[in-house]
Amino acid sequence: MRLQDDLACLKGLGPKSAEKFHKLEIRTVEDLLCYYPFRYDDFKSRQVADLMDGEKAVVLGTVVTPATVQYYGFKRNRLSFKIKQAEAVVNVHFFNQPYWQDKIALGQEVAIFGKWDSKKASLTGIKVLAQLADDLQPVYHLTKGLSQASLVKAIKTVIDSGYLQLLEENLPRYLLEKYRLVDRQSAVLAMHFPTDLAAYQQALRRLKFEEFFYFQLQLQSLKASNQKETAGTPIVYDEQKLAERLSALPFALTQAQRRSLTEILTDMASGRHMNRLLQGDVGSGKTVIASLAMYASHTAGYQSALMVPTEILADQHYRSLKELFPDLTVVLLTSGMKTADKRAALTGIADGSVNMIVGTHALIQEAVSYHRLGLVITDEQHRFGVKQRRLFREKGENPDVLMMTATPIPRTLAITAFGEMDVSIIDQLPAGRKPIITRWVKHEQLEKVLDWLNQEVAKSAQIYIISPLIEESEALDLKNAEALYQDLQEFFGTRARVALMHGRMKSEEKDQVMQAFKAHEIDILVSTTVIEVGVNVPNASIMVIMDADRFGLSQLHQLRGRVGRGSKQSYAILVANPKTDSGKERMRIMCETTDGFVLAEADLKMRGSGEIFGTRQSGIPEFKVADMVEDYPILEEARKVASQILAQADWQASPDYQMLGQYLKQEQAFD
Repeated sequence: MRLQDDLACLKGLGPKSAEKFHKLEIRTVEDLLCYYPFRYDDFKSRQVADLMDGEKAVVLGTVVTPATVQYYGFKRNRLSFKIKQAEAVVNVHFFNQPYWQDKIALGQEVAIFGKWDSKKASLTGIKVLAQLADDLQPVYHLTKGLSQASLVKAIKTVIDSGYLQLLEENLPRYLLEKYRLVDRQSAVLAMHFPTDLAAYQQALRRLKFEEFFYFQLQLQSLKASNQKETAGTPIVYDEQKLAERLSALPFALTQAQRRSLTEILTDMASGRHMNRLLQGDVGSGKTVIASLAMYASHTAGYQSALMVPTEILADQHYRSLKELFPDLTVVLLTSGMKTADKRAALTGIADGSVNMIVGTHALIQEAVSYHRLGLVITDEQHRFGVKQRRLFREKGENPDVLMMTATPIPRTLAITAFGEMDVSIIDQLPAGRKPIITRWVKHEQLEKVLDWLNQEVAKSAQIYIISPLIEESEALDLKNAEALYQDLQEFFGTRARVALMHGRMKSEEKDQVMQAFKAHEIDILVSTTVIEVGVNVPNASIMVIMDADRFGLSQLHQLRGRVGRGSKQSYAILVANPKTDSGKERMRIMCETTDGFVLAEADLKMRGSGEIFGTRQSGIPEFKVADMVEDYPILEEARKVASQILAQADWQASPDYQMLGQYLKQEQAFD
């Protein structure tokens, strides 16, 4: 008997049945033991007087009226009857389940599992129970062809066969004692078949700590090995020259900008390879900090390169660097450049006459040879894969790396998603920046909004109107955008110049439209969500988002950040008739705050990390039982313990930690 035994070898389970489990990534006995329920149903009978509104529970009572079925609409019906529990009379309704009528008889005692409505003193039935249970019933995620009963039966078979005893303890004994954690075997048993709620909660607490502890162990180990293996080059910059540049800026840096700049410069000068994430909300001034770091690199005799996802952003950064440093040689390198311009840029980069380079993926192509590359900056870093970043590092002698993102990442996720990096956060907006006023309107009020837009265009305002997102379908998005564009052209006529931008246009076409919008040759830009993060049109002061409830908070905030970049008061208008509570809640929060970090935290709670980042692309792990937001104190404690263990010089020699050392040797999956 081994934990790695195939499920097909279990009694009552053959190869065909085992295939159904494979769809849930359950292949071995150990996989099955560690496949936990996502909730439990309590099938003990409850008194209706003790129930909370909306609570699911079992109510035991005597049937006092006949069960009748009322039909309405196509294949829709409602079964109704009343039961009496002590002195309370309860209305019971089953929707589209007429077959329960045969099981309900006057004077019979029945146990109904359903959802309690305290205002109507009624129970919306889910099922009629054949018998009452004395314990909590686990509920698992399933796949087609696999029932709860067959999954529970397989788990019972595994436990009854003695496999549970093969699960070894994987936490050091002193941690079990320190945090009063139950042992691993007891925890796994209580996850599947808890004797009571307290036993389940203790099991859950232990397994959450275990997941976070091993994850942090991996992360801290990776960070430590990065620091050992990747000694960088000390960039000894000229403090006097940098101070002069700082004082020459037309604005004062915020305290958060100064703090972030100090952290970056300290890393650069240290001789330790920098691997830092600069995180700041839309408009918080990350670009100027990156520019000053590039200037510091120049004063130490090194080149620096800034890589961005699109040509229009590259052009924008190129212009701002030339404006900030007119005395330096700054070049642009993109695949869309003329051959002669590209050849001249490549020659200057190779012979060292170029100080700063801005570009797209063209910066890491084979033809590019850097003279003395000291600093690499990637903007909107989640768009660049690990492979691309590695190629960049290989272009120089392991240059320092600074990554920037305007996606506000809650501290909880920053630790998790970018745990192998150091994180600098700019959490203040520059002085004088007016907060964007956000309003939520219903579709019925759209005409009033259009009349107001008409007045604003007459005052030289520029406006973005974002077409709704339909089921992630590019074809439908385009159809929607085109219909909206035509409607707006008809409404405004000659009073406004309306243009359209969408994802199916070529890059050069999109660039042309954006450049025309920047030059104020367009008043209203109708677009799908392809508007790039960071594109700067200071005169654009109004953002209208159609069907805004189709977007998550983080995306709404990113879209809103396209305005509010000039001195004008800016507005975001959310047009939506949300049908769900979460949709209404998103609209409310958007109108209440412009703080991206507050919104990101709320988005995380509503939708989970996977939807914000796209779990696969971001490298954020999916935990089986732990939750990074709700269980943040456990995550933080696990981080502390893991770093304390790894800080001990001879930790692997301790008998307490032998299993941890073996785990880290086996685990090579983390990139």
